[in-house]
Amino acid sequence: MTHRISRRARVLAAGLGAGLVVPLVAAAAPASATAAAQVSCTSDQAGLAAKLQRDITAALANRSGTIAVGLHDRTTNTTCTLRSSTAFDSASVVKVTVLATLLWDAKKHNRLLTQRESDLATAMITKSDNDATSTLWRQLGVTKVKGFLTAAGMTQTKPGADGYWGLTQITVRDEQKLLGLVTAKNSVLSDNSRTYILKLMNKVISSQRWGTPAGAPSAVSVHVKNGWLSRSTHGWRVHSVGTFNGGGHDYTISVLTHGNSTMNYGVTTIQGVAKAIHKDLVPVTAGAQRYTPTATPQEAFVSVPAGG
Repeated sequence: MTHRISRRARVLAAGLGAGLVVPLVAAAAPASATAAAQVSCTSDQAGLAAKLQRDITAALANRSGTIAVGLHDRTTNTTCTLRSSTAFDSASVVKVTVLATLLWDAKKHNRLLTQRESDLATAMITKSDNDATSTLWRQLGVTKVKGFLTAAGMTQTKPGADGYWGLTQITVRDEQKLLGLVTAKNSVLSDNSRTYILKLMNKVISSQRWGTPAGAPSAVSVHVKNGWLSRSTHGWRVHSVGTFNGGGHDYTISVLTHGNSTMNYGVTTIQGVAKAIHKDLVPVTAGAQRYTPTATPQEAFVSVPAGG
């Protein structure tokens, strides 16, 4: 027995040294990536964590692909997570980070944004303009982006190389950290900066207001940024991050996905999760209006290397 254990340890060590992922339990891989992890929720409000865990899990039942979810509600100290540290290509979701970096850097130099920067930032967030994003990315440079990520504690986010900002590696944990900075007083972003980011996220054009806002009650203000990208591996990446305030709640939602067969498939998955969260956090009486997302979701394609 001792010989077998030590041999297994040597095999495991060799595999890890080679950069391989060696499963500790020999079992058949799950049919769906979603089945490999479970939603985990905590809350100071009695019964809410169990309800959210049950309803988010139900929303994800039979959905294929890899799905990561983050929720935090300050009002009830409620948090839900699923695959919070799994990395995804960012697509256009990184544009909130680009704007936050721009404002963080301007604050360091005690200056306001120029009209040119303001115009670029507005186009980048409200219309998901890729050229505007590339211009700001080049102006800032990866060093400043990394500086902001360090200040924000977003240690799992890795900026895309060679100008491919849409291939920045992001996680739900870091996106939730960013949304937390945008929605509460902190030393990284000024109050004016936070207000500016939320203002632009609230003015996203109708064709891009899909995803996490789905099912939000009319009493809740919506701020969103989405992204999608198709590549040869992992199919369609479809993401949505949003902040919501009203109905007695102040909450943020991040849903990142890849392995979707189409963009609309990913959008449907995200919106199923969002509807469950909004319904559980802010119940409304029958007939009260809930946010209905666009039936024709659109996003701007981001640049990726040829063959990627």
